[in-house]
Amino acid sequence: MAAFRTLDDLEQQLGGFRGKRILVRADLNVPMADGRVTDATRIDAVVPTLRRLADAGARVIVLAHFGRPKGGVEPKYSLKPVVPALAEALGQPVGFAPDCTAVPSPEDGGVVLAENTRFHAGEEKNDAALAKAMAQGAQGYVNDAFSCAHRAHASTEGLTHILPSAAGLSMTAELEALEAALGQPTRPVVALVGGAKVSSKLDVLSNLVAKVDALVIGGGMANTFLYAQGVEVGKSLCERDLADTARAILDKAKAANCAIVLPVDAVVAREFKAGAASDVVPVGQVPADAMILDVGPGSVAAVEERFAGSRTLVWNGPLGAFEIAPFDQGTNGAAQAAAKLTRAGSLRSVAGGGDTVAALNHAGAADDFSYISTAGGAFLEWLEGKALPGVEALRSAK
Repeated sequence: MAAFRTLDDLEQQLGGFRGKRILVRADLNVPMADGRVTDATRIDAVVPTLRRLADAGARVIVLAHFGRPKGGVEPKYSLKPVVPALAEALGQPVGFAPDCTAVPSPEDGGVVLAENTRFHAGEEKNDAALAKAMAQGAQGYVNDAFSCAHRAHASTEGLTHILPSAAGLSMTAELEALEAALGQPTRPVVALVGGAKVSSKLDVLSNLVAKVDALVIGGGMANTFLYAQGVEVGKSLCERDLADTARAILDKAKAANCAIVLPVDAVVAREFKAGAASDVVPVGQVPADAMILDVGPGSVAAVEERFAGSRTLVWNGPLGAFEIAPFDQGTNGAAQAAAKLTRAGSLRSVAGGGDTVAALNHAGAADDFSYISTAGGAFLEWLEGKALPGVEALRSAK
């Protein structure tokens, strides 16, 4: 990733990290219950960067936000309860500073977590004065929070204009994976986009049809595309008012020579609950009193065939109501097929988005994907083709 400064670049620029005060932007917006971290995934993601810096003798200050305080101190959004989990993951003591603008420097190799950056109103306003206050006494800045890179905040974008800056190890891995998926991918490229509504992913669909060779559309949004082509979908979730929009996307795909893959059969039921009686029908024969809750085996086979003929896969969203059996079979089947091809070395698979991660974990396929992004909004905006301020800032970092 020559376009982005790395930790190696920063270390060389600073003449080594020992004794240098380095700010690290992390995503520690972790789930909590009873004052304890219940999922340390985001903590684990930043550990390699913190370990690298600490082992090199840097004086590490970790910056992060937590929750959505309203521009002031709210104890329920304090990062202090995260300290024990961060220390355990890092394997060394971690200090805590109650204000991100007044953080005492630890000793060489030490780590301090600063209080919630959003306790300052200027954080989300990308206030230059706040960024300057956070940067006081520091020699370098590392952004290791891709999931926050779509926000131009003081701690994600503002600091890059003040300090020599670089991407952390997690951020670098994310950028390299995304570049390999859509920037300069090995073709053919297939994208799978699922989810409930076309309206929530209009920009994603419009961007992808111009970049991939085939686009698989699943979930509730597939119903809207079927309806737009004159297929009745019964009581299924369907945005009928977006039929013209769906047809416009189909036309754009045709002009770009992008194949659109829609379901050919569906699993239908009269009620949405676990174990509900269901049937598999061709998409043109959905009963008027039934709703589509998953793709059928014929659709899964078509998706598997498309995967097998591709070299790169980008995945966002489930094919059906995967949270409830038996409507998880379509997503499970497609995910397991992608995982198998990835294990065989014939497919590079990159996936992201909250529901996507949950669906792939549910299918037992997540560990075999080439890369899974835990970033929600940032991953979606990347799929939309938008420039991410926290990433763009690293292209022109000091």
